[in-house]
Amino acid sequence: MLNILITNDDGIRAKGLRTLIEIARPFGNITVVAPQDPMSGMGHAITVNRPLRMNLLKKEENYQEYVCVGTPVDCVKMGLRVVLENQSVDLILSGINHGSNASTNVIYSGTMGAAIEGAMEGKKSVGFSLLDYHPDADFSQASDFIRKIIADVIETPIPRGVALNVNIPKIKKEDIKGIKMCTQADAYWIEEYIPRKDPWGGDYYWLAGDFLGENVGQDSDIQALKENYISIVPVQYDLTAFDAIEKLKHFNS
Repeated sequence: MLNILITNDDGIRAKGLRTLIEIARPFGNITVVAPQDPMSGMGHAITVNRPLRMNLLKKEENYQEYVCVGTPVDCVKMGLRVVLENQSVDLILSGINHGSNASTNVIYSGTMGAAIEGAMEGKKSVGFSLLDYHPDADFSQASDFIRKIIADVIETPIPRGVALNVNIPKIKKEDIKGIKMCTQADAYWIEEYIPRKDPWGGDYYWLAGDFLGENVGQDSDIQALKENYISIVPVQYDLTAFDAIEKLKHFNS
């Protein structure tokens, strides 16, 4: 049986994580290492200034579950280096995230940070997100598609260093038109920091804003989601801007 490591960024109690576990269990031996608390927006952060603690919550045949006080990337590292030390890991799954990680959201996403960490380790890695931020979101509408994607990933060679960013529209199963391999849309956040006062009169700020699409092409993830497709974008940790190298060669000396 395959050895599968599962994590997320919404925390050990999140409904999306529980759904992904149930979908993945028939595929192999499952190890869950998930954050103790929600870690949305942590990107590829790791813990370096305090001890990492991890506790076993459940252990049974073909299944073990741990909770970690760290970030999603910490959970992947602890899963590979501590829980599954000296064991092979065939697949890393992250999610199912409550909310979109399409377009440039991938940069901030703890869900995708974990998946990209898996790709850096040479493992097949997939991050799943549903475009529904509600804690009680209905993940059942997408379960069959997630199951199919996992099966396809297991059977398909994935280039080393590449993770798959899967986003699922918030619609009924029968309205999902299919699955599309996409590019990452050129979109960005216009942030607003709303000032407030705490009970002692101190200032604090609450982050808000709007997500704007500037260059949403027909083959982009944002466009696919608008058209009721599940989007898949292959992403990588190599951030080299290859197109810029030739234009900037005058820096050489």
